[in-house]
Amino acid sequence: MNDAALDAIGWPPTWPRVLDNQFGPPPVGGYRASPEDFQVAEALDFAPEGAGEHLWLHIEKRDLTTAMAVRELARLCEVSPRDVGYSGMKDRVAVTRQWLSVQLPGREAPSGLAEALAEGGIRVLAEARHPRKLKRGVHRANRFRLRITGAALADPTFEARWAQLVEQGVANYFGPQRFGPDGRNLLRARSLLARGWRKRDDRDGMLLSAARSFLFNELLAQRVEEGSWNRLLPGEVAILDGTASQFRVEAPNAELDARMARLDLHGSGVLWGVGDSVAEEEALAREARLPEHYPALCAGLERAGVRLARRPLRLRLGEPHLTRDENALWLAFSLPRGAFATAVLRELIAHPTL
Repeated sequence: MNDAALDAIGWPPTWPRVLDNQFGPPPVGGYRASPEDFQVAEALDFAPEGAGEHLWLHIEKRDLTTAMAVRELARLCEVSPRDVGYSGMKDRVAVTRQWLSVQLPGREAPSGLAEALAEGGIRVLAEARHPRKLKRGVHRANRFRLRITGAALADPTFEARWAQLVEQGVANYFGPQRFGPDGRNLLRARSLLARGWRKRDDRDGMLLSAARSFLFNELLAQRVEEGSWNRLLPGEVAILDGTASQFRVEAPNAELDARMARLDLHGSGVLWGVGDSVAEEEALAREARLPEHYPALCAGLERAGVRLARRPLRLRLGEPHLTRDENALWLAFSLPRGAFATAVLRELIAHPTL
């Protein structure tokens, strides 16, 4: 079982766009020419309590990955990077705002910490103490502000494309950054899973995530191709928008269709792993094609012990806003954690990285 189908895939894969059938291919456009063109702000549902052994810092970083910011904070505080917490990984070529925490039991932060961080491109916006380390995935959403340039500015369909995404939602593809340059994370994942996954070879689970994300994208691409990505199939597991609440749909009906049209509900796809899918009938039949086409990836993930999970097939754009200036289009919207702004951009512009 060598998953020969992977060798035939170019990079980035030509996963189908939702809007192509209605508008044709998107216009050529540019984005992220500078960090200021790609702005991201992380949103938490809570605030630090004001006391505790962990110092929480709300930071703004420019042209730095989250891992780079973590290492710099750890160095300045003379702790291990393991003692620094964060909720989400943010892009490098961007201006991003997020929280970090650093464990400093019984001691104050080093004198001049904010000034030293600023020298490395990290601006401290606020700080407070909290009893616990900031954990991965606890933020609610990310707010994006993106600058679009190029031929897209003059394309007569651009605003109609945007309006359609606002109305019907966006196919929830994992972005190309999940797979690394030229898909190398996926190729490394295939090799690692073939010989047996070990944590020491993939300490942060990045390669496991690349394999699961690829399989999900393949399933979503199938649903987009057949036009069922935004409707419920018999046996579908529906997910309530903005929550982890889910339930199985025995048979679609008018009430559920209306909730789908309001973007209150979304269908879901499997993130492959150990366990039985709760989907049934037609929805389960779609998922069952994954181990038929990619038996080694699916079997390797099961041997690694990663647990089966589910992900919405569709995204709702929160607080969407489009503005123009003389030289660019500006898009503003929020997405739930784990969603990719590049999934939005690929529907609106053609770009080599999308």
